[in-house]
Amino acid sequence: MTVPEYLPLDENEDWPTHGEYEYTAYYHSRRQVHEFSEQLSMSFDYIVIGAGPIGAALAFKLSTDHPDQQILIVEKSWDEPDRIVGELMQPAGCHALELLGLGRVFSGIGAVPVHGYYIAYGGNQLYVPYPLNPNGKPFRGVSFHHGRLVMNLRAACKSRSNITCLEASVVDLIRDSGISAIRGVRVGAARDNKELKEVTARRITFVCDGISSQFRKVLNPEPVALISHFCGLVLEHEPVSTADHFTGPAGAIPASLRADPCTQKENPLPMPHNGHVLLDGLGPVLLYQMSERETRVLADIPGPTLPSDGSQLRALVRESLSRAAPKQMYPVLHSRLMDAVDGTQRLRCIGSKFIPATANRIPGAIWIGDALNVRHPLTGGGMTVGLWDIVHLCKQMAKEDHSSRALNRMAAQWQWDRRSRALVVNTLSVALHALFAAADSPDMCLLRDACFSYLSRGSFYTMHPSGFLSGLFPSPLLLLFHFFSVAILAVTMRLGDPKAGILPIRCLSAARTLWVAACVILPFMWRELQP
Repeated sequence: MTVPEYLPLDENEDWPTHGEYEYTAYYHSRRQVHEFSEQLSMSFDYIVIGAGPIGAALAFKLSTDHPDQQILIVEKSWDEPDRIVGELMQPAGCHALELLGLGRVFSGIGAVPVHGYYIAYGGNQLYVPYPLNPNGKPFRGVSFHHGRLVMNLRAACKSRSNITCLEASVVDLIRDSGISAIRGVRVGAARDNKELKEVTARRITFVCDGISSQFRKVLNPEPVALISHFCGLVLEHEPVSTADHFTGPAGAIPASLRADPCTQKENPLPMPHNGHVLLDGLGPVLLYQMSERETRVLADIPGPTLPSDGSQLRALVRESLSRAAPKQMYPVLHSRLMDAVDGTQRLRCIGSKFIPATANRIPGAIWIGDALNVRHPLTGGGMTVGLWDIVHLCKQMAKEDHSSRALNRMAAQWQWDRRSRALVVNTLSVALHALFAAADSPDMCLLRDACFSYLSRGSFYTMHPSGFLSGLFPSPLLLLFHFFSVAILAVTMRLGDPKAGILPIRCLSAARTLWVAACVILPFMWRELQP
């Protein structure tokens, strides 16, 4: 597949978004996809469950690292998936793809370079650019259609002679009696599981079946609670005609940074080719381009449930979008959002969860990606964590033989190697959501004000948090330092506010704010450290 390139004003020099992709010929091809009814080998060296971004990237890397070994990748449908999240890759995720030999995977799908984040709150705005790379140029991320990226990754798998692509449902994991080791999978036809076949893995079975993993409970039986829901829409518009507002200085920016578009047809974003986070809604509202002509809108609705009535849900999303993008500040964007939510476009919703990683103590299988652990999609770090899991895992596999003792040692070392980046990205996502979505708590509101003020200062106050957001600074201690720096700023704001009461009351209130800040971040960090 090759998507027309509209006005290529901006190119990602490190991970190209323009030009041909070397595996384009396999994008739509079904010739390499085997049906369940076909005669296949019943034994492979590696079995990968799931051909999403993580499963497909893992299978490709295994095939290039071990060209003499056979890999089976099983997916229920090899048609292009259609999801409303997983559409923005942070710079660290792009770098991981390059290390996996997939650096050009964004080519030919209409992807858009991302320079950083525009954040608006309380009538003010700030810009958080991505950090500089070793060459002194800013890192960039990429935003895209999720399904197109997955199809490009699957195309890479189809191109490999030692990968067998199977369209089928994995019904169960096969266990050895007595020792509970996983030795393969039981598969059935994609739409009919009446007939089952057993396929064994001579070495490892990788569970990569995503956020709705049916096999996560084998590793982690704890129930999962929803934190919130993202409700998604799409805005269609013309490509931008100038690159003047793609970047800006770090920190607070004037309201006149970019004039609102003059017509309804123009790109309505204040800073195109950037992620946008608007914090005045019922929960955070995210906007980012999927292509030069389409922008995804995600409105976060806090709480584990949504209204069952469609009109009530639409009214709730409308209120959130109207508050997040007020008419007086964003006249064209406000109008476009109201037209979208009031029109015939279907609201698509997805639940947001937090699932910390669990130590892999089941021989013969490794859980990876969202099948292992899940964070809130607010910061767009899920694929980054999963892809770096693959990088660390393949490094360990290159060092070890495949005896059961070596595999256990490898899994333990891999859990340690992945921990720092996963902890930072996962903790940041749920802590920021707790901060930005808590409308009724005065302490949370104060912390939110302090956080925005802290990021507005520029310099390392902005750039270090940018490093956490992008996945480029995997330092839990540095994250803790900046989070409590925000908390201390909130304390000084409380102590300096005479409206908060007499000094002793202000001191008590400040101490409570510090305690609330600790309760926001420390439990999440502790849970991430448990494996």
